[in-house]
Parts: sequence; C-alpha cells; structure tokens
Amino acid sequence: MNKTLTTFLLTFIFIWACSAQEEKAPASAKDSLQTNLKQEGFVIQDSIFEKRKAINPLAPSKAAFYSAVLPGLGQVYNKRYWKVPIVYAVLGLGVYSYTYNDDLYDRFRTAFKRRQTGFVDDEFYDINGDNESGALPDLDMDDLEKQQERFQRDRDLALVISIAMYALNIIDANVDAHLKQFNVDENLSMDIQPYFNLDPITNNPNYGLAFMIKF
Repeated sequence: MNKTLTTFLLTFIFIWACSAQEEKAPASAKDSLQTNLKQEGFVIQDSIFEKRKAINPLAPSKAAFYSAVLPGLGQVYNKRYWKVPIVYAVLGLGVYSYTYNDDLYDRFRTAFKRRQTGFVDDEFYDINGDNESGALPDLDMDDLEKQQERFQRDRDLALVISIAMYALNIIDANVDAHLKQFNVDENLSMDIQPYFNLDPITNNPNYGLAFMIKF
C-alpha cells in the first residue's frame, strides 16, 4: 500500500502539472503514465489534452482604459452589455444631483449677497408675492445662510459620489476582464471510485481508490 500510495501521489502531481500547460502533452509521456498506473491497478480513462485559450495580459488594462475614456465602453469591450445602462443610470443620477444642488446653492448665495448690500428684491424676500409693505421677509439672513450651506454640502457630496462611481466603473471593467480569463472549462472534472481486484499470480486481494481525472 505504501508503494501504491507513493505512485498515486507522484501521478497526481504529474497530471496536475500537465493540466497547467497550454501545449498538448506528448504521446510518449501519456502512454508511459497510463502503463505505470495500470501496473498498480489504477483505472484510467483516455484523456484529451487540448490547447487552452490564450490569455491576453493586456485585456484588463484595455478595459480599464476604455472605461476611463468613456464610461461603459470597458463593459462593452468585456461583452457585459447589460452593465452599460447601470453605469449611465448611476453616473447620470450623480450628475443630476450635483447640478440640482449647485443651482439652488447659487440662487441662495446670490440672494444672500444682495441682502447684505441692502437690496430686498431677491426671490426669497417675498416668495409668494403677498407680503404687505414693510413686512418681514419670508427668509431672513440666517435662513439664506443655512440654505446655501445645506445645498453646498449636498452638491459636494454628489460630486464625491459621482467621482467614486466613475472610478468604480473603471475598476469593474478591469476586474471583469481579469475574471473572464480564468479557466472554467466544463470538461475539467475528477471522479473518485473504490476498486477491488485479485492478483492473478498470488490471488491476493488488491483494493483502494480510483481517481479518474478528465481534462
């Protein structure tokens, strides 16, 4: 059993090394491997060694570059077309939020500056246009200052989120291109079965496990 176990371990390492090669295994090495295993009582099925798809090391860099130039283009390069609407929806929401808050910030800031110089004709002094002469403004100086700080904060937050989503779009394209190059061939499989036979000379029983590996 020690000899059988040693042979099996060496065989398993050899097969694993063969599976990592892109070129076809030489026929002589394959025949020799099958002969040695058969002598030890292992069950072997014929394996087909096929050349794996070549890996393009520049693909992740290209995908990231394309997404940096035009968001979503890297996803198209990776053939992940369903991600493109998501990319533009997220970035579009960020841009809209930034524009909306920036517009309100500018309006309140303009009103605040005019109020400081003594003007009372800004849009927030009499919002509904129904105040009587000499009435207090609808929004005083403190209100204008708070509102402009609020929309400035929301605008800056929208900008940070938009930049983060833009960067995430690049990272997604890069990582996706890396993951696409992993070998996930359905032909890769391994089956373990018990076996038992009798030695034709000594009539002693031989038993163990049969590992059937398909490449």
